[in-house]
Amino acid sequence: MSKSKRLIELMMTVNRKRKFTVKELADEFEVSTRTILRDLQELSELGVPLYSEVGPHGGYQVLNERILPPIAFTEEEAVAIFFASHALRHYSYLPFESEALSALNKFYFYMPGDVRDRIDQLKNRFDFFTPARQVKSPCLSILLEGAIQQKIVLIEYESREGRSSRQIQPIGVYASIGLWYCSAYCFLREESRLFRCDRIHTAVFDTSGLQPMDFRHVHLGNQDAFFQNEQAYIPVYVELSKEGVRRCESELWPSPKLYKNEDGSGRLDGSIRKVDLSFFANFFIGLGNEATVKEPAELVERMKGILSEIMAKYE
Repeated sequence: MSKSKRLIELMMTVNRKRKFTVKELADEFEVSTRTILRDLQELSELGVPLYSEVGPHGGYQVLNERILPPIAFTEEEAVAIFFASHALRHYSYLPFESEALSALNKFYFYMPGDVRDRIDQLKNRFDFFTPARQVKSPCLSILLEGAIQQKIVLIEYESREGRSSRQIQPIGVYASIGLWYCSAYCFLREESRLFRCDRIHTAVFDTSGLQPMDFRHVHLGNQDAFFQNEQAYIPVYVELSKEGVRRCESELWPSPKLYKNEDGSGRLDGSIRKVDLSFFANFFIGLGNEATVKEPAELVERMKGILSEIMAKYE
C-alpha cells in the first residue's frame, strides 16, 4: 500500500475508532510501530486533532473536532455544493453560521483556478433568492441542539398577548420565505406549537427537573400525524386559482396538502389545528380573490370578523 493511500485510510480509521494504541494500528495496517508513529505525526501536522495518554491504559484519542477524510468531487459537483452553501448568505442567522462560512471559504480556496474563475462568473448570474429580513434569530443553535438531544429549552417568547416564559421541547427548526420557525411541544399549552424564532428573545436549557417527552421518532416530516390524535384538528377545503396555488406553494408548509390541477389551479384539502384558525384566516384574506374557502365554517366566520373590523376602520 502506498504511503498516501495509507494516510487516507489511517485518517478514516482514527476518526472511526476515536481511541486506539499504536500497536493496534500497526497490526491492522501491517507495518511497524515506528511507521505508524511517523504517520500519526503527519496526520497531526495536517490538522487531525490527536492527543496521547501515557500509562498502561494509555494510547491515542481524537478530540471532538474530528477531521473528515478527503472526498473527491467532480467539477459540476463542486460548483453545485458551493452555490448550495453560498445561497445561505441571504439569511442573517444560521444554526451553524460561522462553520458554514469557514467551510465555504475552504471549499473555494482549494478549488483549481479555472473552477474558481467559473464560480466568480456565476455569482452574479445565478442565485437562490430569499427575502431579506431585518429580524434577528440568535437562538437557532440551542433550539436545534434541543431537538437533537431531546432536551427542554426555557425561552422568553413575545406573542400577541405579550412576553412570557415557556418550557418547550423542540421538534425541529426550518426556514420559510426568509423567516425561521421552531416546531416544538409547549409544556405551558400542553400541545405542539409553532414559534417564530425571531420572537424568541432568550433560550437556555431548562434546569427545573421537568422530564422531556419521548420524541426520538418525531420529526418535521411526521409531526402532524403524531400529534393529530392529541389536538383539536378540523378539516379544511380551499379552492385556488393559479396565482393562489403559486402563493401557497411558496408560503405554506407543510400542511394542509396542496393539490394542483392540470390547468394550474388547485385546492387545499386536509386538516388544520383550531389554534391556527386566526393565522389561516389572515392568510386567505391576503390571497383575496385567488382563494375561496369552502370549509370549515369556523374559518369563514373568522375571516368575516376580520374583514368587518377592517371595513369599520374606513367607514
